[in-house]
Amino acid sequence: MKFILFANTDWYLYNFRLSTARALQARGVEVVMVSPPGDFGPRFAQHGVRWVPLRMQRASLNPLREAGTMAALVALLREERPDLLHSFTLKCAVYGALAARAAKVPAYVNAVTGLGYVFASDRMKARVLRPLVSTLMRVALGSDRSRVILQNPDDAQAFHSLRLAPPQHIRLIRSSGVDITRFNTEGRGSRDDGNLRVLLAARLLKEKGVHEFADASARLRAEGRDVQFLLAGMPDEGNPSSVTREQVEQWQAQGLVRWLGHVDDMPALLREVDVMALPSYYREGVPKSLIEAAACSIALVTTDLPGCREVVTRDGHDGLHVVPRSAESLAQVLARLDDDRTLLRVLGARAREKALADFDERVVISRTCDVYDELLPQPLAMAA
Repeated sequence: MKFILFANTDWYLYNFRLSTARALQARGVEVVMVSPPGDFGPRFAQHGVRWVPLRMQRASLNPLREAGTMAALVALLREERPDLLHSFTLKCAVYGALAARAAKVPAYVNAVTGLGYVFASDRMKARVLRPLVSTLMRVALGSDRSRVILQNPDDAQAFHSLRLAPPQHIRLIRSSGVDITRFNTEGRGSRDDGNLRVLLAARLLKEKGVHEFADASARLRAEGRDVQFLLAGMPDEGNPSSVTREQVEQWQAQGLVRWLGHVDDMPALLREVDVMALPSYYREGVPKSLIEAAACSIALVTTDLPGCREVVTRDGHDGLHVVPRSAESLAQVLARLDDDRTLLRVLGARAREKALADFDERVVISRTCDVYDELLPQPLAMAA
């Protein structure tokens, strides 16, 4: 049996879906990763997973180029002849489903981790694209041979109200999961004193609250507080909402943030921080940075918006909520944690409890395999 996992970056597949691939291998499945070329693709060979690069530009609207991408994907599927195609992110879900139909792939699963730029942005380009993308999704995701996996109830409701996929084909699996053996409390010392260290780890998109993060730093500096703001992640050149490299470098030159760029060893970084902040007003699925930090008993600060509220369910219980698009609100919440280290510890402990209960990747992978089994002629063999 052969499965293909298809995404718009090799980085996503390597960091978010390698565990799924290895679990499938343990069940006797041959797994092939497909994505545009990148630095992470060759790393799959170290894990015995084959990777096939596919030319694809995430932000392209050129009809000829997109037709070429579709033709290449159909040809790849006809050559590989997988039993199941699992596509991740909105564009890949639509393209993958259409290509799977054309190549007569027996089953296909489409994971949409947040509705993304087209549905989240108020920009003219997004508003123009929305009806077209909605129509394509209805065509692509309507087959009885497919399932749609969403990460939060808000997206499930949106899919239902916009009629983007048949309700009976939608499955809810909260998050892509976190490896709780790798992300843990080992090596974390007491932080009752010393400078508060706050991390934002994400693609550097405006809707992730990156500008508000830097502005909150400036506000706390003006108050005389010495709070360290760490920024992990890179500008996303394929996204119109990306923050520019020049802007991030300017913030660093002003002393507002310490920019770490891409971080390979996130567990090591998380051992050194006190707060994970994600003041996002993006249409998230369930943010990986929040659940990784939660597993490490780090206090969480985020918005009460779709995806984020799946992790911080109640303000003051398992994290703190901030007002979207408000640097003032973010600065006030971080000042509160700077002053109250007992609250910092309590929130971290409760975040860890929730991560263990709801976001263990072993549970997520098991539920994903259950979705596969709905479409396969016979269930996957259990892992030895």
